[in-house]
Amino acid sequence: MSFLLDSCLMFFSQVLFFAGGWVFFLKQLFKDYEVHHSVVLLVFSITFALSCTMFELIIFEILGFLESSSRYFHWKLGLYAFLFVLVAILPFYIGYFIIGNLRFAPQKRHIRVLMTTGAWLAFLYFFWKIGDPFPILSPKHGIFSIEQCIGRIGVIGVTLMAVLSGFGAVNYPYTSMFYFIRAVTETDVQNIEKRLMQTMDMILMKKKRIALARQERLKQATINKSQGGLWGMISKVTSGSGSSENMSMLKQETEAYEELAKQLFLESVDLHNAQERIAYSKTFKGKYFNFLGYFFSIYCVWKILISTINIIFDRVGKVDPVTRGIEIAVNYIGIQFDVKFWSQQISFLLIGIIIVTSIRGLLITLTRFFYAIASSKSSNVIVLCLAQLMPCRGDSPIRTVLVKGYVFCELCTSY
Repeated sequence: MSFLLDSCLMFFSQVLFFAGGWVFFLKQLFKDYEVHHSVVLLVFSITFALSCTMFELIIFEILGFLESSSRYFHWKLGLYAFLFVLVAILPFYIGYFIIGNLRFAPQKRHIRVLMTTGAWLAFLYFFWKIGDPFPILSPKHGIFSIEQCIGRIGVIGVTLMAVLSGFGAVNYPYTSMFYFIRAVTETDVQNIEKRLMQTMDMILMKKKRIALARQERLKQATINKSQGGLWGMISKVTSGSGSSENMSMLKQETEAYEELAKQLFLESVDLHNAQERIAYSKTFKGKYFNFLGYFFSIYCVWKILISTINIIFDRVGKVDPVTRGIEIAVNYIGIQFDVKFWSQQISFLLIGIIIVTSIRGLLITLTRFFYAIASSKSSNVIVLCLAQLMPCRGDSPIRTVLVKGYVFCELCTSY
């Protein structure tokens, strides 16, 4: 009876997570694009629900909520579902939509399915070969065991998280510190907007001349057709060559001005963004994030040095930062309290904060990245790729290890 109640609770929470992913997809991520394939929405929502379920099971394990056997069953079920989505469903549909966007690829459904199957088999081959340089294969587990897939996904996930963490470590100080803000005055903005308006006027004038020249050519062609004879042929050749030359020159000049207008518009957007950053930096929140930018820059440099020393001298940390801080408070400051109890409670609080901020940061990053590169043709592929990266990004704050039904959580020291 207890297992049934636990299963009902997990199912209800998964339905809520699925609905949350569905609403986020339609209302935020895909609001400016038409959803051509419902399978994209379905797969994205399922992946989002599975990611949140993993976090939920970790919290339940720390709290001791639900039966141990129930947690173990749903953890294993979630892992198998995760692996099936990551290795089978998502790569197959990504390949299917990529092949569908290729102009030279046949658009017949059965041919696209065959080509997608071939691409998916190639993906499986390279996915398996990734684990060859690493000690993933163990004699305790079979070659087709769950540990083989988890190990390879872990290699890919750690690599992607290293790249994303490096980007975040550089991007955050760059976007939050006063030192990197571009100095922009109102005169600079007015000058660039004035040049943009002049360029737009030139484009309008050129296009008007093209339209008049085209109308004149059609009128001349009608007159030549009505005249006929040798004189009509001569006048057609002479007038037609001059008008075509002018049309060609006008089109080239118009294209050049349009490219210039595009660059000026982007420059104007950058200047307005710089003005907004300057105004934001003068607020209390902007000053606070400026301080954090300096703090985390110094922290990153310190972590790089300490990590280098640990690698050179083969040092391994045995105490987590929370327990170490509490021990310092007890031994050196003289504060007396239960180290083991409070270290667990503080660690749990930090884990909850990291989980919430990680999911929030994931959704914000997905939205910005999607709006930056998505189009009507590539939007389905991009959403599926983001869903492929979601488990790696969502699992970044906590490393989980399953041993006899117990989940051990370790806080990452990177931000």
